[in-house]
Amino acid sequence: MSFVPEGEDEVLVGRLDTGSYAVFPADGAQLLRRLTEGMPLDEAAAWYEETFEEPVDVEDFVATIRELGFVREAGAEEVSPAAPVRFQRLAHAVFSPVAWLCYLAVLVFWLLAVARHGELRPAPSQIFFVRSLLAVQLVITFGQVPLLLAHEGFHILAGRRLGLPTRLRLSNRLTYIVAETQTNGLMSVERRKRYLPFLAGMVCDGVVLAALGLIAAADRHHDGGFSLTGRVCLALGFTVVMRICWQFQLYLRTDLYYVFATALRCYDLHDASKAVLRNRIWRLLRRPERQVDESRWSEQDRRVGAFYGPFILLGFCVLAAITVFASVPVTVGYLRIATHALGSGRVDAHFWDSLLSLVLNAAQAVALIVLSRQKRREQRRRTTPEPSSVLSPSPTAPMEG
Repeated sequence: MSFVPEGEDEVLVGRLDTGSYAVFPADGAQLLRRLTEGMPLDEAAAWYEETFEEPVDVEDFVATIRELGFVREAGAEEVSPAAPVRFQRLAHAVFSPVAWLCYLAVLVFWLLAVARHGELRPAPSQIFFVRSLLAVQLVITFGQVPLLLAHEGFHILAGRRLGLPTRLRLSNRLTYIVAETQTNGLMSVERRKRYLPFLAGMVCDGVVLAALGLIAAADRHHDGGFSLTGRVCLALGFTVVMRICWQFQLYLRTDLYYVFATALRCYDLHDASKAVLRNRIWRLLRRPERQVDESRWSEQDRRVGAFYGPFILLGFCVLAAITVFASVPVTVGYLRIATHALGSGRVDAHFWDSLLSLVLNAAQAVALIVLSRQKRREQRRRTTPEPSSVLSPSPTAPMEG
């Protein structure tokens, strides 16, 4: 069990092994701590009444901590000690003062190079580093794999630096493979120590972007043109910029969202803000039966969620900017190259290259549509449980880190 003070009157209590956390009032956390130390229940209740000069509903308290998974039932096996966290020494080295100076030096040299040579500045046109659209697709697709793993690797090392058993999980979302870092134990450490694990991926992206730009600058021809290696680095660098911009879409659970939520002392701001917004809409439509119980979230989540709208709007503005200044130019450039090759009247290598590229993109779009429809059909087949059989989360519902 971990007990982390959150302000003057709240304590974040949780289990590192299960990732179950709840916000307790300070007095409730003290009572729970007495129980974890082995104090019998009746003695703990008497201690509480003597200390805080009011009785406690012991049965309700036990029911709450049992629901959170904080009680080991009779006959259950004891939780085995956590395995030693690996790569802690490497994690300390990656985020050591010397390492931070190196990262800063790479970024400064890259900014100086961009200021001197404007063509190093990331731009959508850099995606098309060769005339072959098929080669561009393959390099951009597979070239991002090590960069994504480096991004998640920094998240993992930042967590393991704190002694947390962070790990990488791969999940399949329709036609995409998504890499996610699981850091359930992050809520077991002080709030100020949570920022680096959240921001570590963006730190990696910034250093990788600068390093790719410096490689491209160092490998230029005498006439100022970029070599094939340099053009590939610039193309991959542009994808890194898009990944950094993606983090500003605060209506999603991005790295920056978790930074905001941590700074605002929230635990489930994403769902709380959506619930508050939906309840407002249903109240305006005079449909109270469609409203959800806002007490499922902490008071701070509800308070901040009521004013989180501008941040959600900012996230949609970022999405619009990415679409206008990145997605549209790349799409237009792709179609221009493809139509030129297919409409030239020559059945040459560029013709077949563009045709195969278009076929692959069309196949991905069709697969996405088919899988989306299958997913919707599966969701319709699932039976909805009766309201009486659904367990309503308490105000201290467990949350995932």
